[in-house]
Amino acid sequence: MALIRIQNLKISTFIGFNPEELVTKQDVIINLEIEVEVPEEAMQADEPLGIFDYKVITKKIIRYVEAGHFKLLEVLTKRILQLVMKEEQVRFVRVKVDKPGALRYTDSVSVEMEASK
Repeated sequence: MALIRIQNLKISTFIGFNPEELVTKQDVIINLEIEVEVPEEAMQADEPLGIFDYKVITKKIIRYVEAGHFKLLEVLTKRILQLVMKEEQVRFVRVKVDKPGALRYTDSVSVEMEASK
């Protein structure tokens, strides 16, 4: 098993339900921990034989989030979690999504969720 961490993935999307949030994209910051199985063949050969491609899942997340309209941070977090869990090699994932500037006097508000197979 391996734990892959993707840190501070910054994406602009429509997030929120206030009138200005419905028409103006805002940044969210996504952090992921993904536990995957690493095939022994890949370890022996030092080649990406059946290896989990974190670049591919990152691109899927970027496309999904950029194209979306989300009222709730909880919904966005859950949908990213579900997207990652669809991958065959994933055994566990933890997703944290931050919305910078969501509250006055704070750096951000975040929601964190996890799932396992």
